[in-house]
Amino acid sequence: MLLGLSLSTFTTVHVAISLIGIFSGIVVLIAMLAGKNLDVWTAIFLGTTVLTSVTGFMFPSSGFTPAQGVGTLSLVVLAAAILAFYIFRLAGVWRWVYVIGASIALYFNVFVAVTQGFQKLSFLQPLAPTQSEPPFLVAQLIVLAVFIALCVKALRAFHPRVGASA
Repeated sequence: MLLGLSLSTFTTVHVAISLIGIFSGIVVLIAMLAGKNLDVWTAIFLGTTVLTSVTGFMFPSSGFTPAQGVGTLSLVVLAAAILAFYIFRLAGVWRWVYVIGASIALYFNVFVAVTQGFQKLSFLQPLAPTQSEPPFLVAQLIVLAVFIALCVKALRAFHPRVGASA
């Protein structure tokens, strides 16, 4: 029992939080690409993405796993993004810290979603049963390339007035 929930229910809650984090992160990234700052969507994204990483550590495991490594890295970049957004209000270099941190956190969520897709979806699992086969690697490289391109575009486009939101 995790937080008083069965493993199945806890997994469902974790996945729901993750999907909200991905969806809200996409909204935030699109807004950044348009040069806009969406405070409510940003709070939802950052909060659910932190919860995704934290709840990921609550699953039973017999040691430190790659998923926990991604969760740890995600929490580090989220801490920087949260500081940049809420404490330093995107002033100066903190705009870059926020855009890069938020983009990396969203990328990690999508990276894990792709991994889970190859592990759990019956039409993808045979293509890469160990996640070391070319279809998995190509899919992850495409996701990485898209996120790098979007992050660079967001860095160029996102120049909100400090403390202002759309």
